[in-house]
Amino acid sequence: ARGVGDRVGFEMLTGMATAQANVIVRHRPVRLYLPVVGADDFDAAVAYLFRRLVENTQPGNFLTESFSIAPGTETFDRQAEEFRASVAARDDQASGSRRWTGDVGHPTYPDVPARETSGVAAVHTPIADTVALAGSVVDDPGFTNWPEADPTDPDVRTAMTAELDEDPAVEVAPPPTVQEVDAAVARLVASDWSTRPAEDRAQVLEAVGDAIDAHRADLIGVMAHDAAKTVAQGDPEVSEAADFASYYAGCARRLDDVDGVSFSSYGTVLVAPPWNFPLAIPVGGVIAALAAGATVAFKPAPETRATAAAAHRIMLDAGVPDDAVVFLPTDDDDAGRRLVTHPDVDAVILTGATDTAELFRSWRPDLRLHAETSGKNALVITPNADMDLAVADLVDSAFGHAGQKCSAASLGILVGSVADSERFRRQLVDATRSITVGDATDIATDMTPTTPPPSDKLVRGLTQLDPGESWMLEPRPLDDSGRLWSPGIRDGVAPGSWFHLTECFGPVLGLISVATLDDAIAVQNQVSFGLTGGIHSLDIDEVAAWLDRVEVGNAYVNRVITGAIVRRQPFGGWKSSVVGPGAKAGGPNMVASLGTWQDDGPITNLADPAPTVRAMLSRCADLFDGQRLTAIGHGAGSDAWWLQREFGIAHDPTALAFQSNIMRYRPLPRWLVRAASDARPGQVVRCLLAATAVGTPVTVSTPDEDLAASVSHVAAGHEGVSVVVEEHPLVGPDVARVQLVGTGDGDLPDLPVDVYVEDRPVVLNGRVMLPRVVREQSISHDVHRFGHVAD
Repeated sequence: ARGVGDRVGFEMLTGMATAQANVIVRHRPVRLYLPVVGADDFDAAVAYLFRRLVENTQPGNFLTESFSIAPGTETFDRQAEEFRASVAARDDQASGSRRWTGDVGHPTYPDVPARETSGVAAVHTPIADTVALAGSVVDDPGFTNWPEADPTDPDVRTAMTAELDEDPAVEVAPPPTVQEVDAAVARLVASDWSTRPAEDRAQVLEAVGDAIDAHRADLIGVMAHDAAKTVAQGDPEVSEAADFASYYAGCARRLDDVDGVSFSSYGTVLVAPPWNFPLAIPVGGVIAALAAGATVAFKPAPETRATAAAAHRIMLDAGVPDDAVVFLPTDDDDAGRRLVTHPDVDAVILTGATDTAELFRSWRPDLRLHAETSGKNALVITPNADMDLAVADLVDSAFGHAGQKCSAASLGILVGSVADSERFRRQLVDATRSITVGDATDIATDMTPTTPPPSDKLVRGLTQLDPGESWMLEPRPLDDSGRLWSPGIRDGVAPGSWFHLTECFGPVLGLISVATLDDAIAVQNQVSFGLTGGIHSLDIDEVAAWLDRVEVGNAYVNRVITGAIVRRQPFGGWKSSVVGPGAKAGGPNMVASLGTWQDDGPITNLADPAPTVRAMLSRCADLFDGQRLTAIGHGAGSDAWWLQREFGIAHDPTALAFQSNIMRYRPLPRWLVRAASDARPGQVVRCLLAATAVGTPVTVSTPDEDLAASVSHVAAGHEGVSVVVEEHPLVGPDVARVQLVGTGDGDLPDLPVDVYVEDRPVVLNGRVMLPRVVREQSISHDVHRFGHVAD
């Protein structure tokens, strides 16, 4: 009508509105958009068309109203006004970074749609799955994660590449002697750090977080030269280190908020971190101990001393006293052993191999050891997965940082038709071959050399196949150093085979084929470790079944299984992947686990216990009276209060729109309470009440027949409790933790290093007792597809 037909072009999508296209093409040329793919990749074309269909039918899209639009209608007027407004605003759109806004320092994020939060729900069953999106009552509600660097900012790119070009000059002290170790520990013992109020400690730690972020570029450069970390791998580690400082500061402030108990930190803690995360894990361990009020002997991994030295200098410059953290870069020699076994070292925070934990314990059997150890992690892929995303996430999880992550996907478990899919196999090989292997200082590098030379296990994993296996992609050494390898994929790995059960810690992935999801879960749980695991499936029933049965501390759904973020996905494993009380790094219980708690006043936060607990309390009246009976009742009421607010509900404190991050607590397989002959019956009953409240089976072992009779009376009719009279306790394979009650060591036999023996006092408060009878689990689930957020 306006005579502008020669200025109008028509573009349409193949398969969309075909009838209209047939009419228009009679009068004007029509450009059709269509995906062109090989016959084997036809599903990719369908996915493309599906995405276009979703986009074109969303509310607000012009096409959704094209059937009713006509000049003079309300629809036409609305669309015309929206068009005019968009043209008028064409020069007003921001072209800068959309990553975050605010001043340099702890960031404030732009408005992001978040799911509505709910209040705390009452709990009537042990460990309910009710989710409190408002978060945990024991962590820091004001905490915000630090962002990573913005690669779209030219100044950031310049700073990063400048640090890669020059080998940083980091001064590293020489390894100390045994005498120097003794002198350093004496300085730590004499420090007044523990006497500072929690608020003062917290402010210092927050300053450390600010300083780490301010040194982001040079820390990335140090890691590239010292630990063979690419920028893409090093940048998130800087954010994680800063997160630890900021988050644990908030946890320190909450140590004084627990009713009826007082907290005393361990005096001096040894932090012995690994080489694969040379910044975040050392800083996390040091800051957790400082937050609790302990002083720290900082023993870095010998392979990455320069990164640790740089972190130590930043902490001191930010205000940490030099007698609160002493840098002790010992070799694996007499000085190193002296540090571990020193009588004034009250606890050790270790991240490393299970063999290292066993070595430390053999040197000092009474050592308080808090350790995150090994992992043999698997990603399950079912026929209901988004195969493109599954391949990308499997490759990323397996070969990030050359597979040198304790959380790396060493196994891919292929369910049903996935194992026979030529498309899946071809795409997996192609994606893996596309990885650029080279030096960490080359910005184009995806995968770097191994940090130390490959271990014997890794050499076997890279070079030797077992019966029935074949190379889908054979790894090759790329230089004479022995450290630079192309990534490899082993096919046909059999359940129960050497590669299935052995942690290799390097760039090699094994594929196991199974018939059903049940088989996949069994294979995944068969390994002795339980650190991380994942599943790729768009079937919610499959995901629910997997989450209910998988035995891992960190469970990931439809995403990579590496890259845990402080508070969002607290990190730590189950089974042989954990030594100690099991508090997750970056979680609300880590700082509180680094010390002892004592009854110290009345319990004020009480709720009504569950019926099973009330039944036990009614039988307690036959054994106790007066203050003792009241105290036991308050302990049960405290358990109920904490179950309703923390340990009986799942938490999603960040409440992101695109990713569900759930922190929940699961009952232990079994808890052993070893009561010595001088154990007080009330303390043993207190343990029974805590275990019963969360549904953890408990065995009470004691040499005292009278004590056994009293406990049996209280537990009468409860199937989850067994009472055994024995001089020496029999610790079954399902026992994960042991609680000692009374004096002595309980006449315990030699136990595996992953069976934690708790000798700290039994107290009334549920905040202290309930973590002893549960396992922490983090679940991270990407809830978007093609950018569309699920309900």
